[in-house]
Amino acid sequence: MPTLALDLGTYSIKVLIGKPGKSAQVTKAFEVINPTGIAHPGDDAQAEQLRQMMTTLWQDYSLPKAQLRLSLPESVVATKVISIPPLSDSELASAIHWQAERHIPIPKEELSLQYQVIARPANKQDATMQVLLVGARKPLVERYLSLFQDIGVEPTLVETQAVSVYRNVGVAESDPVTLIAHLGASELVLQVVTAGRLDFVVSHMGGGTLLTRVLQTTLNLEAGQTEQYVRAYGLDETQFEGKVRDILLPQAREWLREMRIAMQYYANEHTGASVQRIILSGGVASLRNFAGLVSAELGTEVLVAAPFGPSGVVENVSNPPSFVVAMGLLQYED
Repeated sequence: MPTLALDLGTYSIKVLIGKPGKSAQVTKAFEVINPTGIAHPGDDAQAEQLRQMMTTLWQDYSLPKAQLRLSLPESVVATKVISIPPLSDSELASAIHWQAERHIPIPKEELSLQYQVIARPANKQDATMQVLLVGARKPLVERYLSLFQDIGVEPTLVETQAVSVYRNVGVAESDPVTLIAHLGASELVLQVVTAGRLDFVVSHMGGGTLLTRVLQTTLNLEAGQTEQYVRAYGLDETQFEGKVRDILLPQAREWLREMRIAMQYYANEHTGASVQRIILSGGVASLRNFAGLVSAELGTEVLVAAPFGPSGVVENVSNPPSFVVAMGLLQYED
């Protein structure tokens, strides 16, 4: 039975259908605009808007109603990598909620918690283990899941965007210290990976929609025309007399500032070590000349994520980096 991975963003909905697993095989892929601009329902009215949209999506594309995998945006969850003394699985299970109370700012009666051991040292002497904590408010998760249950779809997996991105980008143990910068429509999610292990995660509000907003306001363009300008000209100073670049550059540099802060934080926490590579993912990763700007101003190697593998070719997908989250969902192994 095929698996459906759905990444619901404020700008668009990315859908992949295929055979799941580490080497997932995509049989169908498409992206549609999200007319509501809502990625998660804050109240019953928003929930009803999304429910109607999902009903139409399932009908228009004849989507399967089983094996659905969903992502939660970082803006509605709390993600933390913690270091604690080495514990066995049973000891960790007993202690994890106490650790969550210390690190996750959600009342325990509302907390829906998931955790995963990232690194457990073979030698317990003078060593710590690293654990990834992901917390969300139960009412929020329940309202989100009910959208799909009400149209006869039972989700089998719900995880945060950061986890899906980390899985898909797949930084190996032998790779240099890497900063993954995922830029979606509404937020910037930064993750530093050391020896293949997640070191820390931090998210910031404000993504690609800020570019269209500032360009639309400055040039007084129609919404659709603004999108075309951003995609066609981006940060290319040779296009449109460099006018679009000049308007977008201040916001792009704000993202670079957050990346620089994350890199400096890592260097401060790891004496003698530094981020040596940046991987850009999300829809903004394909912004013309953005990767070059990041490399020039941060002085490091910059790559753009290729979620579908070396070929990067999947029918109907014009901007592959925007499918990193959906592909990460599809690659989850039960």
